[in-house]
Amino acid sequence: MSLCVTLSTGKQMPLLGLGTWKSATGQVKQAVLAALDCGYRHIDCAAAYSNEEEVGQALALRVGPGKNLPREEVFVTSKLWNTKHDPQDVEEACRTSLAHLGLSYLDLYLMHWPMAFQSGEELMPRREDGSICYSDTHYRDTWKAMECLLDKGLVRAIGLSNFNARQTDEIISVARHKPVVNQVECHPYMIQADLLSHCRSVGVCVTAYSPLGSGDRPWASTDEPSLLQDPQLKTIALRYHKTPAQVILRWNVQRGVVCIPKSVTPSRIQQNIQVFDFSLSEDDIKLIDSFNRNTRFIVPSVERDGKRVWRDAGHPHFPFCDPY
Repeated sequence: MSLCVTLSTGKQMPLLGLGTWKSATGQVKQAVLAALDCGYRHIDCAAAYSNEEEVGQALALRVGPGKNLPREEVFVTSKLWNTKHDPQDVEEACRTSLAHLGLSYLDLYLMHWPMAFQSGEELMPRREDGSICYSDTHYRDTWKAMECLLDKGLVRAIGLSNFNARQTDEIISVARHKPVVNQVECHPYMIQADLLSHCRSVGVCVTAYSPLGSGDRPWASTDEPSLLQDPQLKTIALRYHKTPAQVILRWNVQRGVVCIPKSVTPSRIQQNIQVFDFSLSEDDIKLIDSFNRNTRFIVPSVERDGKRVWRDAGHPHFPFCDPY
């Protein structure tokens, strides 16, 4: 069992989990099985990843009565997608994820983004010109509907993803059930020091998605820096007899940040959890902090007038216009 953080509810959340974004159908089942078999007890999912049914097939083979693992030992997260922000859509969306995953409850359910899209079954509802059809549903109203999921026992905790500090505070100001987590992009090129400090001050745990830089993101360009190839990180890794990936994950978990690296390769899945048998020195923690470039890799972009621009920057609830 990997080490845990204690959420504001008193429940424990493993510091390291398996991410499933971009894990293709036909691969994710084996990835989840490999993760559970080598000690992972935290699986991060989302409706928008379109692979929860296959994750559920893996969970059915390992988790529950008569299986290797009791349900209460495995922490499963899912997320409410942008097209399901209308309060009347929230419970059905949660129940759909539960059915796909074969579970009676989720340990954590997150609002995937503060931005609402037009309600419906399409993940990315678009106009004829290709632009996204937005909705003006406010995340405060969506949050109130998510609180009802907790009241009904469908989820054990609720939280946020991709929310800035101001938006997080806004949710807290209206919450009957406070958010326990804010899941955001976080790696040595985007260390999130201000947001991390703020979330800690209000009792919200931070989870790092794409903690290794998500080199396989669909919109990556060849001129962007490769985190895992950073020469300084390679030098640090050599000193500890670890991989650059292991050093990055250790840096984050040593800061109390939960990490959910994605992989479908069994050897890498196993390597990624082998970060609890060494510690980075304070000097190396500070050195890795100094790599910060405030570089966001995970902001979908589109080409307009010959330039790449953030696709959803025009949405009234787009989170990345604030400094943190």
